[in-house]
Amino acid sequence: MRYAAELEGAGQTPLPPVDKWSPAYGGDIDLAIKRDGAWVYQGTPIRRARLVRLLSTVLKREGERHYLVTPMEKLGVAVEDAPFLAVLMRIEGTGAENRRIVFTTNVGDEVAAGRDHPLVFRKDPETGVAAPYIEVRAGLEARIVRAVFYDLVALGEARDIEGKKMFGVRSNGEFFPFAPASEVFG
Repeated sequence: MRYAAELEGAGQTPLPPVDKWSPAYGGDIDLAIKRDGAWVYQGTPIRRARLVRLLSTVLKREGERHYLVTPMEKLGVAVEDAPFLAVLMRIEGTGAENRRIVFTTNVGDEVAAGRDHPLVFRKDPETGVAAPYIEVRAGLEARIVRAVFYDLVALGEARDIEGKKMFGVRSNGEFFPFAPASEVFG
């Protein structure tokens, strides 16, 4: 939400081919991506949305670590949770079978939940609370913010998955289970 309003249309620009770049590791820099979506450099939040967008386009994940990469250098950055937030959601198509659920991130990317952009739930190891995420690109995820999650839950339905009733949503021909239906409906 912090940056999204200033970045309308930013997701239409082609992304650099960071997956093809394998530069030497140059160490870590004092850049952190906070759980609330703020990008903080040397303790100061970056307030320029276009700069955050630029940095987000050269972000790469390798295992559990995140890096800013160029063809010449790779610098480690700290990410508290997911590097992006899914701050907006819209529905394309009619009916559950033809529906596409499209998310917009705080850095201007748009992704439609489906095989290439799965929705997943993970429990925070410290709190035990499950949170929804969507893969944006190449292992980089966006945590779906609470208000958007409530809209997503409103689209939910119960389906049999391997003999068990599961509650979830359908998008792009894929069903994404959230939880056993018994936990949702009691």
